[in-house]
Amino acid sequence: METSNNPSTSRKRSRSEDNSPPESHESNQSHSLEDNLIFSDTMVALQMMRAQFPRIDKVSVEPFILQSQLYSSVKDRTQVDRELESLRREKVLRVFKLNTGQDDHALMFMEDYLKQMKRAVKSMETKKQGVFAVFEWFEVHVIHSKPEPCIGHQEILSLLSLGGKVKDEDISLLINAGLLTRQLIDSEMYWFAIPNIGSVLKGLTQGRKELLSLLNRKKYKEMMLAILEKKSLRLSPLDIRFHLRDLLGSGHLKTIQTPSGLVIRVVKN
Repeated sequence: METSNNPSTSRKRSRSEDNSPPESHESNQSHSLEDNLIFSDTMVALQMMRAQFPRIDKVSVEPFILQSQLYSSVKDRTQVDRELESLRREKVLRVFKLNTGQDDHALMFMEDYLKQMKRAVKSMETKKQGVFAVFEWFEVHVIHSKPEPCIGHQEILSLLSLGGKVKDEDISLLINAGLLTRQLIDSEMYWFAIPNIGSVLKGLTQGRKELLSLLNRKKYKEMMLAILEKKSLRLSPLDIRFHLRDLLGSGHLKTIQTPSGLVIRVVKN
């Protein structure tokens, strides 16, 4: 297992060193999941999973990590929650509520989110054949001053007005670009959103079902991890490693150590 002998080491490094995500998405794809399943440091786990984020055909998506994946990789959940809160407040990453499950949250490094946002803005402006100041105001006055995952209608209007006169259609532009979603239980509240990942989230939901179905068809509802991680899923653009970390962290699967290696087993309801 890949763990840090000194959990405080990363905190002693400079913030610029410690919080800079790796450049490559593929540099660690060849490593066995069994050899790098557990970490003692939240930031190291985030960086590793960012580097292992799968390349997705036909969709431009910057790497994101599910909070459940962190829970499967760092055993102390209190530590994870505490360190995530610190990273969020320091604007190293953002937390997003997903519509794939009640407790589903995605984590994205700030620099990756800004790339994803600018790609969506460019697409929207090409579609609308114009340049809209509200997108710049959103980045400068909202994103960098509001680290929480949601924002109220009056608060976002107030922050956007620091850039200029806000029009009614400005909020609609932000929603249509995929940067905001209106909360179902309160129309005056919005979730910040990762744009252009609808098809990936659909694959996340389908991939979860497919992987659980695969294991449930086995006699003992289990498989060796070394064998399972080599399989591919038909219904999800995300790789099986991504789904395994997710389902382990959410408690749908568990690991069992055997003389032959780790076994992945379905947790009985």
